[in-house]
Amino acid sequence: MSRRRAMFHPGDRIALVYTTDPHTRLRPGDQGTVTAYQPNARWGTRLDVDWDSGSNLTMLLDEGDHVRKL
Repeated sequence: MSRRRAMFHPGDRIALVYTTDPHTRLRPGDQGTVTAYQPNARWGTRLDVDWDSGSNLTMLLDEGDHVRKL
């Protein structure tokens, strides 16, 4: 599934495939719940996620972050 063509909705469950953030403790396979999907956000396509680990790292899909729906 292409990350640019995927549509996300609040409540969707996702898993992290890759993030460009070198400081996060999230790892591929970590799961979370989508809280907001902003495909035309000023800073690019944003996916706000409440991660099961307690993190709330936003995925920047146009900057190389990649997730998959569960």
